[in-house]
Amino acid sequence: MRSGPEREMVDDYLKRAQSMARGLGFLDVEEQSVELGKCRNRSEETEKLTGSLPDGAVFFVLDERGKAITSRQLSKTLIRLRDDGHSSAVFLIGGADGFEPSALPSSVRKISFGTQTWPHKLVRVMLAEQIYRALTIMAGTPYHRD
Repeated sequence: MRSGPEREMVDDYLKRAQSMARGLGFLDVEEQSVELGKCRNRSEETEKLTGSLPDGAVFFVLDERGKAITSRQLSKTLIRLRDDGHSSAVFLIGGADGFEPSALPSSVRKISFGTQTWPHKLVRVMLAEQIYRALTIMAGTPYHRD
């Protein structure tokens, strides 16, 4: 994602999350981009997105057919993964046509930000904010209100 208001928001939330992560037992919070422009279909996009993921990571894909979870549920999930010794949690945002289900690892967890279709840039902002929010819930800060 290039410069602009969405880029600034993603950077702000990730910077906030990174400043909290180590104190909560997480090594890092980072964003990685994958160039999908040369992919010919969603199978190739899905394979490119999942092809270089770290061993031992837990994968989440953003999918409108996924499970809608609350911010508290996301926080509890990340705590459980950390406490169970998982090396990383990876959140994937698919291309314009989404993910090819048959190309996804069987262990993938599908989560949803609702049944609406969201622009990719906004999904990045919302995901960065939700990761930050999950960390603030863990830390007991007043940022999140039920």
